[in-house]
Amino acid sequence: MADQNTAIDALLAEYRVFAPESKFTEQANISDPDIYARARKDPESFWAQCASELHWVRKWDKTLEWNPPFAKWFVGGKINACYNCVDRHVMAGKGDKPAILWEGEPGDAVTLTYSQLLEQVERFANAMRKLGIVKGDRVAIYMPMIPELAIALLACARIGAVHSVIFGGFSADSLRERINDCGAKLLITADGGWRRGQVIPLKAAADEAISNTPSIQSVVCVRRIGDMAPISMHEGRDVWWHDLMRESSESCVPEPMDSEDPLFILYTSGSTGKPKGIYHTTGGYLTGVYITSKWVFDLKDEDIYWCTADIGWVTGHSYIVYGPLANGATCVMYEGSPDTPTKDRFWKIIEKWKVTVFYTAPTAIRTFMRWGESLPAGCNLDSLRLLGSVGEPINPEAWIWYHKYIGKERCPVVDTWWQTETGHIMIAPLPGITPTKPGAATRPLPGIDAAVVNDNGEEVPLGSGGYLVIKSPWPGMLRTLWGDDNRYRQVYWSRFPNLYFTGDGARVDNDGYFWLLGRVDDVMLVAGHNLSAMEMESVLVEHDAVAEAAVIGRHDSIKGQAPVAFVTVCEGVRATPELAEELKAYVGKKLGAICKPEEVLFSAELPKTRSGKIMRRLLRDIAEGRMLGDTTTLADPTVVATLKKRYTDGEG
Repeated sequence: MADQNTAIDALLAEYRVFAPESKFTEQANISDPDIYARARKDPESFWAQCASELHWVRKWDKTLEWNPPFAKWFVGGKINACYNCVDRHVMAGKGDKPAILWEGEPGDAVTLTYSQLLEQVERFANAMRKLGIVKGDRVAIYMPMIPELAIALLACARIGAVHSVIFGGFSADSLRERINDCGAKLLITADGGWRRGQVIPLKAAADEAISNTPSIQSVVCVRRIGDMAPISMHEGRDVWWHDLMRESSESCVPEPMDSEDPLFILYTSGSTGKPKGIYHTTGGYLTGVYITSKWVFDLKDEDIYWCTADIGWVTGHSYIVYGPLANGATCVMYEGSPDTPTKDRFWKIIEKWKVTVFYTAPTAIRTFMRWGESLPAGCNLDSLRLLGSVGEPINPEAWIWYHKYIGKERCPVVDTWWQTETGHIMIAPLPGITPTKPGAATRPLPGIDAAVVNDNGEEVPLGSGGYLVIKSPWPGMLRTLWGDDNRYRQVYWSRFPNLYFTGDGARVDNDGYFWLLGRVDDVMLVAGHNLSAMEMESVLVEHDAVAEAAVIGRHDSIKGQAPVAFVTVCEGVRATPELAEELKAYVGKKLGAICKPEEVLFSAELPKTRSGKIMRRLLRDIAEGRMLGDTTTLADPTVVATLKKRYTDGEG
């Protein structure tokens, strides 16, 4: 048997390197490689220079105050996030420029210019003040992907209210838990939203949730669906969005916020335990998302930018709302799914709006691969000039497919690593200067001090793997967990003293490039060997028959854990026992016999969240015959029910 580490090294020794095209570099926002050295030499001055590109009501007295693990950035500075995202572009004469190009799932569309967006934001900010919302109050938001969602975030930021967006796919129980944890006074929701042609009854779930939320005083409801989503309005508590807007003035002076005043709380849920309220403040977060949008996406004034995430997740906060709008970009928002009404919906949206910068998830890319290249080939994608990937590690073959069939081998691909907790992108190429390798996140961005360490917290040599950590504070970092400083210390800072532990595994190749291996929870211990699920998945999807794969570790009384692969085959391929054996042998040949899956289970679909992440925790539950955990974030709950019936109830 070949040495397992050698096999993994061979997988990660990606021979395909794509240098930036000189034409792109000549026009790129970042074209000077010395930016990394400048940031290393004086990080505080470097970040201060980045922050100075924003509008400050009052400049800060001190760039950084660091009392591990607690940071304060731009201490004493006063700023308003909404002003930076909207007003300053109107003041600069760009009021007629489109800010949001919105596409509804049924095909309806809205264009909001920066002037129109400002008017809507001011009206709703005044409406919230009429409802008694003041600076520091928490506002829960439970909405579909409609323009009012972005307006609500910006209006909260304008008056200093702290928004907490709860993803529209969450259950009433999940909504209630988050409202009660942050003590929200106001809930903003809608009668419903569209998803795959079905109405998602948001107001009904909201009513159920707030039956036991004593902090909620008012509910604002957007009329999105109309007669197809009949709802009840609670007199004295519920009010229609359109009624409030009609009665509100369009003049609302933005509240000067201290740099360290809270901007939002966003909950992340692990496989067990109470959701964590990630607490982000104003000045540092806005600096981070502004500058990384400018660097990584190379945003220009003429760009049409589309991030396909839901604003219910941090990607939507940072790279639909705050980052791109702070840059004065034109942003596409889409309400629905990529396969409704047809599987070429994304490509048709790109063609319609002439999207230039496209940012989506590896899971979506692998789904597109499965559907075939004829669908994007049927649409005009010539407007695209840059592609991005976010959400989980991207396997090399998906990267290549994305580059070839969507980017037509002329668009740089920026694979990005970051977290809800980090606030903004941390590891990614700078498209004008960074040679890329399929599957690698490349280098930490300027000003980001990331490393891969062993169990003792010591940096590993090039070519080795370990735990991804951040060694120094950065502006957009979470400040704590809402109401729980001790848990913040324990979760992120206890594993390695004075190092932020990301919870992710990574390897650094001989060129110093970072390869993300997924959550440490997704690293299996098989017969004393640490095996990465991501690496096995990458090999499986290289096989011509495989469209998508997820590998989990199932308890094994002899080995500790045994790899089990859930596989979706390409259209036209039959899922047979013979193919399962072939795939096992294929992985064993590529990575060594110890990596060979114990079992290959075929599925027409894999359980995913609406943001595109495969729910590996649910696959582990299925493989081990356990009761299923929370499935409220799934895009299609029937997928996991079908899998469970086939593989734990004796069918298939």
